[in-house]
Amino acid sequence: MKIHASGEDYLEAVLILQKKQGMVRSIDLARHMGFSKPSISHAVGVLKNGGFLTVDEDGYLNLTNAGREVAEKIYERHQFFTEQLVAVGVDRETAERDACRIEHVISEEAFEKLKTSVEKKY
Repeated sequence: MKIHASGEDYLEAVLILQKKQGMVRSIDLARHMGFSKPSISHAVGVLKNGGFLTVDEDGYLNLTNAGREVAEKIYERHQFFTEQLVAVGVDRETAERDACRIEHVISEEAFEKLKTSVEKKY
């Protein structure tokens, strides 16, 4: 199943919340992302049907292996682009916003080459 940028954002948010607080419910995701409970419920259903997410009997969201792979890829890109933009003088809020857009559209090849280039400098 092809996942859209919005789905990647949801998976990334689940990963971030799991890192911060361990277990995550839909209400936590709604608060974190600033979306309504019905919007979150719809997205969770789509991600669940796509095999990216499971919901246990207590209502906790869990990333599947496929979901974790997508979430970690997007999270890595987000952090990388945020830090690179901040390093060249972009304020953090703008850097976060721009990184969120860049992370979804850059090819794997271009991201890996940029990351390698930056790592060589340090």
